[in-house]
Amino acid sequence: MIAKKVLVVDDEMDILRLIETVLKKEGIKDVITAATAQEAWTAFQREQPDLVLLDIMLPDGEGYEVCKQIRAISTVPILFLSAKSEEIDRILGFAMGGDDYITKPFSPKEVAYRVKAQLRRASYVTKEDEKEAVIKVGPFELNETELQFYRNKEHVELNRKELGLMTYFMKHQNKVISKESLYEAVWGEDMYGYDNTIMVHIRRLREKIENNPSKPQYLLTVKGLGYKLVVKDE
Repeated sequence: MIAKKVLVVDDEMDILRLIETVLKKEGIKDVITAATAQEAWTAFQREQPDLVLLDIMLPDGEGYEVCKQIRAISTVPILFLSAKSEEIDRILGFAMGGDDYITKPFSPKEVAYRVKAQLRRASYVTKEDEKEAVIKVGPFELNETELQFYRNKEHVELNRKELGLMTYFMKHQNKVISKESLYEAVWGEDMYGYDNTIMVHIRRLREKIENNPSKPQYLLTVKGLGYKLVVKDE
């Protein structure tokens, strides 16, 4: 059994039961369900789950708002469930702080796979060796154990994917990194068809670490090749 707690939010009871059943069959014993935005937020605060599966269209609001509430206090993985399959909808989901976006109708086993993959990556990040838990690069400092990021000693709130990107950049400072390498390292899968996902996250990261996001001095685009974190160790 996987000793993790998952919160599933959807207003369709059949979907809730289906996901709960498949997750339990895949070894995740502790599954909490909610059918509204209010129930989701209450359950999140009470249960402190390790991951959230979140429908976007809910009877009393949008899953995006629940995501914003969660992101204000937590970096747990959030996987959106939605009948909206347009690229702009996926981009919005990632921009709001989601870690994955699953469109309906979906394969229950694929959902379970994505949940377990996110839980594995989250567990890997939080179990890094203590001696290497803190990375310092130029004005940036990242504590991998506590999942905290600082710029010039001031705390900057990053979601899990932004933390993953920044960790990879800081471990490969001053080196050009392709979009494919970033996607494989942070998302753990082939990036075919998700080129805009990287760009959205890079833009949001620049808004948090650059003095002028439109003219970045640290996180640079290397045309045709990828991105590079340009810093000098102090």
